[in-house]
Amino acid sequence: MKVCYPGTFDPITKGHLDIIERASKAFDQVVVLIMRNPRKRCLFSEEERVRQIEKCLQSAGLKNVEVKVGEGLTVQYARKIGANAMIRGIRAVSDYEYELQIATANMELDEEIETIFLIARPAYSFLSSSVVKEIGENGGEINDFMPEIIVDEVLEKLRKKEG
Repeated sequence: MKVCYPGTFDPITKGHLDIIERASKAFDQVVVLIMRNPRKRCLFSEEERVRQIEKCLQSAGLKNVEVKVGEGLTVQYARKIGANAMIRGIRAVSDYEYELQIATANMELDEEIETIFLIARPAYSFLSSSVVKEIGENGGEINDFMPEIIVDEVLEKLRKKEG
């Protein structure tokens, strides 16, 4: 079964990587899907995010995972790439309520594409790219929240943003 894991991944966190690793064990093929969202102002370009994620995947030895960039409705892009389901991470009740609305709308758009929720590990239940960026922008330590292989790149980009 082929699944996709859509998101912005600006930047990828250890929480994202944990979901990807768990999905890669459960499914034949996982597509990490960076979706263009004109409402979000991203720190990293699409190319930078693709490269960061690919570095993390290679470092983790995940051979059945690939990265793509998509736009439009996620459920339609999932259909286009031949995915049977979309993976969504759930950190808290508030995530569930939001994701339930999206999953229900997606069922109306394409009833053959399932949404599968993976619960975040407790260590990552508070973690998001926005939280990591805010901590880093304010001089906090982000090493525990980011894949080690991209920490320096993220810190450098945050420093350039400030300067």
